[in-house]
Amino acid sequence: MEKKKVLIFNGSPRKNGETAFMIKTLQEELGEGYECKTVNAYKADIRPCVDCRWCFTHPGCAIKDEWQEILSYIEECDHVVMASPVYFEEVTGMLLSVLSRLQTYFSARYIRKEEPVPKKKTGGVFLAAGSIGPREKAESTAQMLLRQMSCESLGTVYVNRTDKVPVRDREDIIQEIRTLAQQMKG
Repeated sequence: MEKKKVLIFNGSPRKNGETAFMIKTLQEELGEGYECKTVNAYKADIRPCVDCRWCFTHPGCAIKDEWQEILSYIEECDHVVMASPVYFEEVTGMLLSVLSRLQTYFSARYIRKEEPVPKKKTGGVFLAAGSIGPREKAESTAQMLLRQMSCESLGTVYVNRTDKVPVRDREDIIQEIRTLAQQMKG
């Protein structure tokens, strides 16, 4: 049986931080039947969109870097997860930089009048905040980015005050991640 594919965009610079723990928990809960590919925004060789407008008339992107592989994976995957710390009430700047390349899908849909990602998918959002700052802007951005990839969101797992209580000590948050994984399994 072919494994289901999950694409995870990790917007955290911390290798072993709270966002990474949330991703690891999801991967463990999904188990063997799932192939998870993680794009680490701080390590990926993906430059931001430069508004060259090539995608106004062509599918894909004129910039040749790791994004080409990600585009293929977006089109074939079954689920997408946005995972990010909340910085200044928003997902991280590096995650936004990487995902600015979704402009190709926006151009396909609204300029070229094409369906950029015919395969519908589901997914969700993980947000981790060290303090108690508002999450609405970060959540709204992440949800909009999911929609660009023809992804229906199953919800957001949000944890705050991680500077005081880490995710690993928050059974309620771990249970929310498990629930999202179960929803993805269908």
